[in-house]
Amino acid sequence: MQTVIKATCTTHLVKHESEAIQMFIFQNNRGKKPTNLEIIKAQFMYIIHLHGGSDTEQLILEVKNRFEKIYKSIASIEHRIDEDSVLLYTLRVYYNSLWETNSIEKINEELNGKKTIQFIRDFSQSLEDSFNALMFFFGEDEKKYFEIHSLIVLGRLAEVMPFIIKMYIFSIPKTDICKFCSIAEILVLRHRIIGTRANIVSRLNDVYQKFTEKNLSIEPIIKRIEWMRNVKNWWWSYWNDKHLKEAINGWIEPSTAKYILWKYENFLAGKGHEGYEPIRYDAIVSPELEHIAPKTPTNGQPVKAGYANYDEEFVNEYIDCLGNYLLISKSQNCSIGNKPFSEKLASYTHLFQQREVQEIVKGKEIWDKDKINDRHTKIVGYILNNL
Repeated sequence: MQTVIKATCTTHLVKHESEAIQMFIFQNNRGKKPTNLEIIKAQFMYIIHLHGGSDTEQLILEVKNRFEKIYKSIASIEHRIDEDSVLLYTLRVYYNSLWETNSIEKINEELNGKKTIQFIRDFSQSLEDSFNALMFFFGEDEKKYFEIHSLIVLGRLAEVMPFIIKMYIFSIPKTDICKFCSIAEILVLRHRIIGTRANIVSRLNDVYQKFTEKNLSIEPIIKRIEWMRNVKNWWWSYWNDKHLKEAINGWIEPSTAKYILWKYENFLAGKGHEGYEPIRYDAIVSPELEHIAPKTPTNGQPVKAGYANYDEEFVNEYIDCLGNYLLISKSQNCSIGNKPFSEKLASYTHLFQQREVQEIVKGKEIWDKDKINDRHTKIVGYILNNL
C-alpha cells in the first residue's frame, strides 16, 4: 500500500510518434520487462517512421493491423504457449532453419541492412501467419483431432513446432498433420525419457529445409523419425529402442509418467474394441500419479499392510518405477493415501489400468516385487511397441 501511496509519475513530452517509440525501446527498463515481441513491434514502428518515406502512414497501418490480429491470437493461446517462443519459431520458419536461436539479434541484423522496410513487411506477415496457425492448432483442431491433443498434452515441443507452423501455412491436409503429430510425439517422448544431450536439430534440419511449398510431402520427415527409432549407427542411435528400454527401467519424471500411463490407459481400453474413441487427458478429473506401494510404509509395517518388505532394493528400485505408478484422480488419491493394500485395491475400479492391477493380484492380494515386475513388464512392452 505504501508503494502505491509514495509512487510518483513523470511526464516526458515528445513532438513525434517516432520519439515516443524510441523512448519505449531504450527507456522501458523498469517494472515488468517487455517481451521480445513487444520490443520487435516497437523497433518496426520506429524504423518505418525513419525510413518509410511517402508510404509511412500506409506501412504503419499495415503493421498495426497485423499486430492487432497477432494479439487477438495471443489472447486465445497464451495459456498454451508464450509469445516469445512463437517469435523464435517464426524466425525458424522465415529462414527455413531450425538452427536460429536468437530472435532479437537476428532481427536487428536485418533492421541494419539495406532492405529494412521489405523485411518488416515480410516478417510481420510471417508472424501473423504463425500466430494464426497456432490459434487453430491449439484451438479447434486440438479439440477435434486426438493426435494433436496428444502431442499438446506431452508439451515442451520446441523442436517440432516449426514443422507444425509450416504445415498450417502450407495448408497441408489435417490427416498429414495428425500423422506428423503421432510420429513427433514418439520422438519428443523418447528424447525426454532417455534424457540424452544429443542434438535433435542437427538430425532433423535437412528434412525440415527440404519441406517447402514446392515439396509438400511429409514422408521424408516421417521416414527420418521412424528410422531414428531403430537405427544402430552411433550418431543417430540415441533415440532407438535399446536406449529407450534402458531408460524406462529407471526413474521417470512424474509428468512424463502420467503421460505414459494415460496412453497406456487408452491402449488397455481399446484392446478388442473396434472403433474405440480414445479418452482425452482432460476427461480424467485432476489426474495424479499414485504410488501403489506408498512411499511411506503404512503404520511402519508394510508387510502387514499387504506390501513387500521395504528393504534397500525395494525402496531404491521399486517404489519409483512405472510398475508401481498408477494414474488416478486427485480426489481418489487423497482418499486412499497410504492405506493398506486391500483398501486401496477395493477402490481401483475407475480406469482399465486400475482393474488390471486387480487382475494381477487376483487370488493373492499382496503388492510385492513380483507383482510390480509383472505390471512394469506390461507397460514397458506397450511403450516399446507403440511409442
